[in-house]
Amino acid sequence: MTQDELLEKILSSSELPTLPTVASKLISLTAKEDATLADIGDLVARDISLSAKILKVSNSAFYSFPQQIGSIQQAVSILGMNAVRSLVLSFSFLNIKGGKIANRFDFEVFWQKSLASAVAARLILEKVKGIDAEEGFVTGLLQNLGELILARTFPEEYEKVLQGIGETQADTCVAEQAVFGADHTLVGTRVAKSWGFPESLVAPLEFHHDPDKYSGSNATIRTTIKAVYLSDHLTNILFSNKPEAYHKKFQKEATKLLGLSGEAIESVLEQLHLRVKEAGTYFNLKVQTSKSVQEILQEANIRLSLINLDYDQMNKQLIQAKINLENLTRALEEKNKILDNLANIDGLTGINNHRFFQNALDQEISRSIRNTTSISLLFIDIDFFKKFNDTYGHQVGDFVLVQFAKTIRDNIRQYDVLARYGGEEFVVILPETNTEEAMVVGEKLRVAIESTIFRDTREEYRVTASFGQACCKPAVEDNFSKDTLITHADQALYEAKEKGRNRVVAFTPKKKWFSF
Repeated sequence: MTQDELLEKILSSSELPTLPTVASKLISLTAKEDATLADIGDLVARDISLSAKILKVSNSAFYSFPQQIGSIQQAVSILGMNAVRSLVLSFSFLNIKGGKIANRFDFEVFWQKSLASAVAARLILEKVKGIDAEEGFVTGLLQNLGELILARTFPEEYEKVLQGIGETQADTCVAEQAVFGADHTLVGTRVAKSWGFPESLVAPLEFHHDPDKYSGSNATIRTTIKAVYLSDHLTNILFSNKPEAYHKKFQKEATKLLGLSGEAIESVLEQLHLRVKEAGTYFNLKVQTSKSVQEILQEANIRLSLINLDYDQMNKQLIQAKINLENLTRALEEKNKILDNLANIDGLTGINNHRFFQNALDQEISRSIRNTTSISLLFIDIDFFKKFNDTYGHQVGDFVLVQFAKTIRDNIRQYDVLARYGGEEFVVILPETNTEEAMVVGEKLRVAIESTIFRDTREEYRVTASFGQACCKPAVEDNFSKDTLITHADQALYEAKEKGRNRVVAFTPKKKWFSF
């Protein structure tokens, strides 16, 4: 059977998986240059079950957005087109199971490994500057789609592939070539093209085993292919019986192919098993492995060191080592949860702290670049707060800081980000907000603070505040930097104080100021 005959049989087979209606229409819609986020939101919202799943993941630690996402339209606006398409395709394919004829191909394990590859590819791309990591998830998930198609379409023949892999330890592609005259990369690529997949999803299916063969000029696609290739090494650390070999390969090739630093590589290895486990929960797929890469490598080293011991001795030591590692892991996870909370929350006011603000601003800038939208900052400083502390004492000052933060929080949108910048200075991130809109928000907050009476058990206190506002559109600005945006907001705040305080001043590039 020639390759063309094989592909013709596959494409006409009743066992070939079919895309759900929403997924198929979404592929067509996102291929259009005039497709809007509103169009995508309307399409996905028609499938109630799929919408519920997407909202569940959108509001999970999978994205870790500071605000609650309440609708598909809002999810599309915040996540962006690629992320929503990735989620729709992921949920669509994860429902594909075995065909009518049973065989030894384990579909459950296949999807566990595929999900691990998806998480790994996304995790790797998060470490690459200037790359949207969202599409890495679905390309990692579908990289071995051809295996699934061959196993469903030709179950008896694929038994021979599995037999060849088991008996000779042959590479999967080599075993498939021996049986079919083609491998799963060719099959997955041709089927994906027949479904109308864009080049950004098709190319990783074709070249994920050999990134150097990709000859296209798209740098983003080339980077994604390399990340998917590397994700296979990480998956083999979790699932193969030679984790140490794939660990060495990943460390060497991650630096060679993507220029990842040692710190970035260690971060990926440390987070991998936790992110895979979380993803299994979000996508309703039970993942067998929950051990960290470090545990897996330690156990592999133990097996090597105990190779000369009899079975009972080796088994006892391995069990004890496993128990000790699991106890240590649980204890560390609990402590990390506590530390994460302490690291991101201001101890006095209970709102986000400066560290959280910096990370949140990075996320919002990335989202602004993806969606080509504006983002604004409001720097807020309580007027004459040192004098207030000197007059009433620091305990009263602390009380006012807490109530001041609550007043701001109660008067901003749910998805705006409030943080204590330091001392009596606060900052609000306003996503998808231009200068005029941000000035309206700032004036609303200024009036709310000026009119609020802060009451403790003894007295009533009033304060005012000065506001500095800065806005940018990172996707279209030359030489944009986060530090510049912060500096502009700080300069506007300084100008507000210079002009007499209790006012809102906006920064403009020509150093002209206007205020309310």
